[in-house]
Amino acid sequence: MIYSGATLALGLTFPHLEYRFLLDLIDHGVTVAVAIALFSSIASGMLALTGIVFSLAFVMLQFASTAYSPRLVIWLSRDPVIWHGLGIFTSTFLYSLIALLWVDRGGSGRVPLFSGLLVLLLLVASVMVLGLLVQRLALIQVQGVLRFIGNKGRQVIAAVHPPLARAEPDVEESTAMTPDLPVRQAMIHHGEPMAIAAYDVQALVALAQKAGGLIALPFAVGDVVIEGECFLKLLGGHMSLPQSDLLGAVHLELERTFEQDPKYAVRLLVDIAIRALSPAVNDPTTAVQALDQIVDLLRRLGSSQLRIGRVSDEKGALRLTFPTPAWEDYLSLAFDEIRIYGATSLQVMRRLRTGLHDLESEIPPARQTAVRHYIAHLDAAIKTSIPDAEDQMEALQRDRQGLGISRE
Repeated sequence: MIYSGATLALGLTFPHLEYRFLLDLIDHGVTVAVAIALFSSIASGMLALTGIVFSLAFVMLQFASTAYSPRLVIWLSRDPVIWHGLGIFTSTFLYSLIALLWVDRGGSGRVPLFSGLLVLLLLVASVMVLGLLVQRLALIQVQGVLRFIGNKGRQVIAAVHPPLARAEPDVEESTAMTPDLPVRQAMIHHGEPMAIAAYDVQALVALAQKAGGLIALPFAVGDVVIEGECFLKLLGGHMSLPQSDLLGAVHLELERTFEQDPKYAVRLLVDIAIRALSPAVNDPTTAVQALDQIVDLLRRLGSSQLRIGRVSDEKGALRLTFPTPAWEDYLSLAFDEIRIYGATSLQVMRRLRTGLHDLESEIPPARQTAVRHYIAHLDAAIKTSIPDAEDQMEALQRDRQGLGISRE
């Protein structure tokens, strides 16, 4: 709509100026018949091209939702190349029609040169955008989808979780409770269920400091709030805060987002892996490729501060609390379902053991205990789910490719 509005505004002003000031500056020699044929063919051709783009976008989204995860549809559909492409195609179509109206205006026998050049530039831009859209088809390949989700997860981890030095005490794993203060103000959710997309931490800390109290958020980023639930409490303090300010600092969406939620990236990768392990698909190689991305995200999380839900002001006073997952929560989210659904797959078990051993050697010592416990749990599960002794020995091998090069 923005592209269309801008094109119409330009079409209502520029041809008038061109006819008044620019039409006699250049003798271009383009005849009326040639201009009419050129502009009409471009206008009609852009309709067909726009239909092709819609078809490509529809096929891409439909395939991604059925082959990988329905939750990917909203992210693929928001690809800026798709929307800018449709806007450029629409602008080319509309301005071609506008330029056609000014050919032989009033029987003058004149052709607007600069409007024609603008149409040709839009046509070239449309062809270039079409090439980018065809490249976007690579995104529906499994490696493209996994890489897209992994990059989103890496961006969120870098933005949300500060690095944790290897020798630094694991103080962020503290389970300190929220101070026992009276509730001065509570925010109740009304309406349809909404997901916590993000918290504006700086704004919430500033509001709590203004009120002289503590803002407690009982829901983690990614949780869904339903009708009648309290999603924010102001504890203590000397004044209540404007509801509009508090609502503006809590971002609610219809679906989970990547904005402050690395769990969501892990969740999508696990969804793809367990769908590939279903009996209807039976594609353990895709699960192994998903594990490559999952292990990378877990390694980054394992070297980061995870308990970021207790925020103090510049004077050291606690102003904001909200739940955050512990290291064990991430391990469970990343591996439990893959371990269960891929229990009989030699390829998946070998890649899973390799990833866990690699994690153990790369993360700080305080978190290695949980990984060693998980490895022992995985080994016991392999011996239970795979009855053949030789197959058990194969499954207990460490192999980064799943089945390819044994490391033990």
